[in-house]
Amino acid sequence: MRSGALLLIWLHGIFVSTVQAINLRFPFGATKVRGVNLGGWLVLEPFVTPSLFDATGNPAIIDEWTFSAYQSYATAQSALVRHWETFITEADFAAIAGAGLNHVRIPIGYWAFDISKGEPYHQGQFGYLKRAVGWAANHGVKVLIDLHGVPGSQNGWNHSGRQGPANWASNSTNLARTRAVLRTLAAEFSQSKYANVVTSITPLNEPAPFQNGNILPAARQYYLDAYGIIRNPGGGVKGNLYITYHDAFLGDWGYWTFLSNKSKFQGISLDTHIYDIFSSGGVKLSYAQHISGMCARGRQIRQWASRNIGVMVGEWTFAPTDCAKYLNGRNNGARYDGSLPGSTYVGSCTGKSGSGASFSASYKTFLRKYYEAQTQAWEQSVGWIHWTWKTEVAADWSYQAGLAQGWIPQNPASRKYDNICGY
Repeated sequence: MRSGALLLIWLHGIFVSTVQAINLRFPFGATKVRGVNLGGWLVLEPFVTPSLFDATGNPAIIDEWTFSAYQSYATAQSALVRHWETFITEADFAAIAGAGLNHVRIPIGYWAFDISKGEPYHQGQFGYLKRAVGWAANHGVKVLIDLHGVPGSQNGWNHSGRQGPANWASNSTNLARTRAVLRTLAAEFSQSKYANVVTSITPLNEPAPFQNGNILPAARQYYLDAYGIIRNPGGGVKGNLYITYHDAFLGDWGYWTFLSNKSKFQGISLDTHIYDIFSSGGVKLSYAQHISGMCARGRQIRQWASRNIGVMVGEWTFAPTDCAKYLNGRNNGARYDGSLPGSTYVGSCTGKSGSGASFSASYKTFLRKYYEAQTQAWEQSVGWIHWTWKTEVAADWSYQAGLAQGWIPQNPASRKYDNICGY
């Protein structure tokens, strides 16, 4: 259907016009999204690049805020530029394309665009984002842009920029600043020069209502505002980016049923992030239970998609433990081996994370089965984007390492265990 064509609905014997149909830049639904996140690059994350944090010699540096605040400007800027220049390069995009993947999700924080008085952040990420979009275009890879951290923090976790209280929804200034950053992203990437590469945008990553009771109603209103911003970016540009709305960790997706109204919303899906290792019960699951649980989630996704809202699994992992260094925050330990305060020992982390050199053949076989179970499950709707493309030392989280060490196939459509989920 042409961009700008009006959908017509038969109502009481007459046709009435409603929301404009969107000429999307990728055939979402018809072609499955198969992709990877570029985690830990333009938004720092200790478990992705622990060396960047260890090199500071300061254990109080736990996120991008403290990385900037607890070092001199010159020291932090030099380290950041070196990281931006070297951690992800065009060679990564060539390898991603070579692995048969069609999307990358690129997280970026609000501070790349807006630093207010008292905020210690550094800038320069926006230029690297645009450079990455060019690399993606060179190699036929599509891009989803993800607003990963917003003012005040939407979840209180280190990958929001600042670990601590989740105060994003606590004042109107934070919300206004977030909308302004989204306008910048929408106006830039809705331009026709990006039409063959930037397909989609996530206006807010992982808002966590259990951290602050104001977050859920604020997120709902912001999602409505975001739809208008992305669909009408201004300057005569057509807003045809696909929009993925994070589900705010709501197990009951019924809260988001209003998004199924096709007379108001076109070109959208829920974005859900599925991990089963961030609880004491989750790390106790057997390998068979990990697999069956994810297959069950695939059935839930398929059922939900039948209600007119597609589901994209924008983050997931094939790691069955939380053993990766700094995964739970710098120097916090793991639930699996009982080193995280308040946790109980389940088993040794030896051979469960690290470079992969010590992974047993049976463990690699499980990783392949788990990879296949999840990709089959997540393809019950829009598709999947794995977290994450590369890590320094956590091979159990690295798509790149999985390819190199053989538990991920070079073609994501290849199956050894084709009926692993029974659908």
